[in-house]
Amino acid sequence: MYDLIIIGGGPAGLTAGIYAVRYGLDTVILEKNVLPGQIAATDLVENYTGFTAISGPELMQRFKEHAEIAGVKIESADVYSVRSDSGKKVVMTDSGDLEAKTVIIATGANPKKLGIPGENELMGRGVSYCATCDAPFYKGKVVMVVGGGESALTDALILSNIVKKVYIVHRRDKLRASRILQQRVSKKDNIEIIWDTVPEKIEGKTGVENVILRNLKTEKVYSMPADGVFVYIGIHPNTDFINVKKNSSGFIVTNEKLETSLEGIYAAGDCRDTSIWQVVTAVADGAVAAVSAHEYMMDLEFAR
Repeated sequence: MYDLIIIGGGPAGLTAGIYAVRYGLDTVILEKNVLPGQIAATDLVENYTGFTAISGPELMQRFKEHAEIAGVKIESADVYSVRSDSGKKVVMTDSGDLEAKTVIIATGANPKKLGIPGENELMGRGVSYCATCDAPFYKGKVVMVVGGGESALTDALILSNIVKKVYIVHRRDKLRASRILQQRVSKKDNIEIIWDTVPEKIEGKTGVENVILRNLKTEKVYSMPADGVFVYIGIHPNTDFINVKKNSSGFIVTNEKLETSLEGIYAAGDCRDTSIWQVVTAVADGAVAAVSAHEYMMDLEFAR
C-alpha cells in the first residue's frame, strides 16, 4: 500500500509528487500520457516566473525531470475509478487495483474544441485557448474570440489592450456573460461582435490567415482575415472517474486545504473549482495538496 497516489502527471501532480517525497511519503504518480498537461500543447510560455520564454513541452519536460531526480515514481496507467474501502483508498486502473492511504486528483481539464478543419493543424500557431498565455504574440494584429460567456469576454478585454482589433464571434444574438463584462466590452472601440455566426474553417499555412464564417440566420458563408483565433466554448474537467462533490460544470469542490468531500482525497490544479486555470496556480495547488496529505497521514499516525 502506498502512502499517496497522485492521479495525473501535469504541473500540479508533479509538484505534489516532489513535495510528497521530500516529506518521506511512499508516493506514485499515475499518468496515461507521455507528456501531459495543457501547457505541453502551448507553443511558448512567457508568464511562468523564472522563465522569460520557454516552450510548453520543454517546461513540462523540466517538471518531469525535476520530479524524477527528486525520486518521484511515475507509472503509466489509465485510472477508471477511486473509492474508499475500510479507511484505505482503492484506485482501479487498466493495470489492476492499487491501494493508498491518501489520494490527490490532479487530472486537469481540456478546453472544448470547435472541431473544425484547421483547428488542430494550427494549434499553437494562431489557434489558442488562453489569452493570458498568448496575447502578447498578437500585438498590433487582428484576432477572433469565439464564444459569448465569461471567459470569452474576459479574454477579449485582455486582448483589446494589446491587439489592433478583436472580433467576438458568437452563435447567438445575446451574450451569456455578466452585464458588467458586456458593458466593458461595449465601451471598447476595437472590439466588434459578430452575431449569429459560427466559424467553419481556419485557414493558413504557417499560421492563421483567414477564418471561414457562416451566419446561422442568413446561411451566408464568407472569409475574414485574422492573425489569431481564441476559442472559449467551454472547458471540461477530467473528473468523471471520481465520485466527490463537484460544481455544475464537473469541477471538484475543495476547501482551502484542497480536501474534497471524501476524507483523505485531495484535488489540485485545473480539475478543481478555482478562479483561474494557469500553470503557476496548478503548481501552487500541488504543493498545498501534498502538504495537506502529509498532515492527514500524521493525524492517522497519532490517532493509533
